[in-house]
Amino acid sequence: MTVSPRNRWAVLVTVAAGLLLITLDNSILYTALPTLTRELGASQTQGLWIINAYPLVMAGLLLGAGTLGDRVGHRLMFLIGLVLFGIASLVAAFAPTANVLIAARAFLAVGAAAMMPATLALLRVSFTDEKERNFAIAIWGSISVIGVALGPIISGFLLSHFWWGSVFLVNVPVVALAFISTLIVAPRVAPDRSRHWDFVSSVLALVSLAALVIAIKETAHAGQSWAVPAAAAAIGLISTLLFTRRQSRLADPLLNFALFRNPAFLAGTLAAAFAMFAFAGLQLATTQRFQLVAGFTPMQAGILVSLAAIGSLPTAMLGGAFLHRIGLRILIAGGLAVATVGVLIATLGISHGIGWLIAGSVLAGAGVGAAMSVASTAIVGNAPVKNAGMAASVEEVSFEFGSLIAVALLGSLMAAVYSLGVVLPGGIAAAARDSLPNALSIADEMGADGIALKQAASTAFDRAFLMVMYVVAGVIALGALFTGVLLRSYGPGSQSSHYPH
Repeated sequence: MTVSPRNRWAVLVTVAAGLLLITLDNSILYTALPTLTRELGASQTQGLWIINAYPLVMAGLLLGAGTLGDRVGHRLMFLIGLVLFGIASLVAAFAPTANVLIAARAFLAVGAAAMMPATLALLRVSFTDEKERNFAIAIWGSISVIGVALGPIISGFLLSHFWWGSVFLVNVPVVALAFISTLIVAPRVAPDRSRHWDFVSSVLALVSLAALVIAIKETAHAGQSWAVPAAAAAIGLISTLLFTRRQSRLADPLLNFALFRNPAFLAGTLAAAFAMFAFAGLQLATTQRFQLVAGFTPMQAGILVSLAAIGSLPTAMLGGAFLHRIGLRILIAGGLAVATVGVLIATLGISHGIGWLIAGSVLAGAGVGAAMSVASTAIVGNAPVKNAGMAASVEEVSFEFGSLIAVALLGSLMAAVYSLGVVLPGGIAAAARDSLPNALSIADEMGADGIALKQAASTAFDRAFLMVMYVVAGVIALGALFTGVLLRSYGPGSQSSHYPH
């Protein structure tokens, strides 16, 4: 189906609204979690699952949802996802207990998983001109960054004016408008009913991805018992082997591993993961350090981390618009290299003033923005139209895992460096070594005598912050190196796509 010029951009606005909701709900609870746990009487474990249920379930379902969209139609999948997302938002907003909220967050993830590959696949089929499509996907990539950055800010604003359920209820009117718009403007591409969708493969993919995420997260809290992370890792490995073996035997696999033989497709997948690792790592380290050590409010910390999103906007849009002139290699590998320099500059904010952190965050955002938007183009543009949903789901999984791994690994690294490095004054309870919030709470109870403890704990946390930032910079530098090698033939003037449109 040919989509009119006006409708093409209307499709972009519509799917961007859905994508904004999906990415907002990834980060909107960072600010709201203390209020939620207090109001619902949630335990620490329940609090973690309120946060983790959403990205965990979504990551596990993305591959299956994308390929199912290729069979039943991406327009239908987007509509179904919107309905599920709206219902789950209502349930979450009025959840009477923590367990109900956790279930609602998992239900939200089902809707998000149905929508997310469809957003990119609908752009793929709506924009047939390569230059227009590159620009549209660049805007799409910018929306995903903005959503993650705006989540804490919107949450802080809503909580200062309304009750905690408003952070979920705000989704409902956007869902309604996007649903109506989809019915009007989204292209009606005939689904390929002849293609078989393998339910067993979808379950194996869910188990594999979920087990891996649980293994990563539980390793950070294993303590003396490694039974849970070891079991999760074993289950993940076995299910991954079964999944891979099954795909090689199917006529219509859930994931066609031959796609990864294309260097641009592989580089785009890696770039998406590295870029989100950078963004999530920068956000995690900055929000924690400036709230806990510098005394920023959640709103102020949210505004601070949004600077990276501000930096990403111009490069994402310009990169997509001029991809045909600049080439994938410069934008992806070069963007990750720029982000590396930006993160290193941001570390100077501890010793030389916050201006350095602001400048470094904006520069890092500029690099990440260029890499992220063009990574999406490299992935979707180097897969045949019949695999548009599959390619989109691969892209989304790489984004989700980049973020999840950053939070799991860097969060545990920050905690470990703090605990090992803090030098407690004599007579201080050992609980102060467990975390900075514990140390600050103990110091507050000590009154004037707690000043030395606060200073020691803050100094140790600053060292942990710097260590995490250096690790982020090192990982992004490796990403720049890997993608630069893969894209050595994708310089200025080269093709960004090898499939007909």
